[in-house]
Amino acid sequence: MQNAILELDGHSLITSQLISQHNAEVGSTVGAEELTEHAAKLALILDLAYQAFEKRQPAATIVDRLALRLHELRKQARPEVWQQLIPLAQQHRVSEHLMQDPFTRWSFEKPRGYSGDASLLDIYYKHSSADEIVSSSTPLGREIYAYTSDAASSEAGRERRTILAKTVDETARRKPEAEVLAIACGHLREAELSDALATGGLKRWIGLDQDPVSVAIVNRDVSAGCVEAVEGSVRGLLRRAYDLGTFDLVYASGLYDYLPRAVGVRLLQRVMELVKPGGEFLFANFSDEITTDGYMETFMDWPLILRSADDMWDIIKSSVDMNHVDAEVYYGANRNIVYGKIRKRP
Repeated sequence: MQNAILELDGHSLITSQLISQHNAEVGSTVGAEELTEHAAKLALILDLAYQAFEKRQPAATIVDRLALRLHELRKQARPEVWQQLIPLAQQHRVSEHLMQDPFTRWSFEKPRGYSGDASLLDIYYKHSSADEIVSSSTPLGREIYAYTSDAASSEAGRERRTILAKTVDETARRKPEAEVLAIACGHLREAELSDALATGGLKRWIGLDQDPVSVAIVNRDVSAGCVEAVEGSVRGLLRRAYDLGTFDLVYASGLYDYLPRAVGVRLLQRVMELVKPGGEFLFANFSDEITTDGYMETFMDWPLILRSADDMWDIIKSSVDMNHVDAEVYYGANRNIVYGKIRKRP
């Protein structure tokens, strides 16, 4: 447990290697025949995609078909086999086409040093701050981006931003002078959608993030006086290193995608200490129903710990006394993200 917490800290906490270790069974071996069989299937999938690009077929059709085939192969292969297929995919010549997509390229290259950084979210949010990144791409790159940024997982990510803003606004209506904490806040883009923030309905909105670049961007771009971003990590929270006070709403929108169950349970237990009586904790996780997982793990080098509704309930029930809270688990509109909400009874 301690090693997991230590790895989940610093700019390298969200790495493909860490998530791969979580997703693969420790100590399991892969036979040569098994690997050869699945590698041949992968080669066919990638060759067909490459040939389609060379024939100038519509990029959306190519990438949609590629993503679905990778998803199916990922389901067929044991996790240990799939992990060995990932570098084979990344080395295939079709990546020369796919890396022209600014979304795919940013995720794979990791300019901020880790997966799923806030600038990557800006790209699939279609936020104005990412306009130059998109516009400077090749025509083919922009054509691929038109598909990847509208894939179901990207739509779910934009919906999540809206849900966060609405949850903040609901908290402000329920509790005047509400206090809000966003854990792993990124660029806090949901603040731009919040009516409560625009009308002065919040006492304070604290954003906690391990990345000093994200912290600086929030403090630069969000002009409301009640908003402040500060540097902080999962390990710091678990060690009670920050004097944050308590809040009417605490949320973690993308963090749990990278947390092994044991760390997720410990974090939820700690977070509930920061929630006032009558307050809520909301956390989100990409669900195991997404179909872009194979593409994300290969060409985007962006593996996630996917969870079902049952997995979310498991984390909740392992973390809190259900006699003292009200809880619910629900999916977003296209079921690509699942949410858990816990309300501490007064």
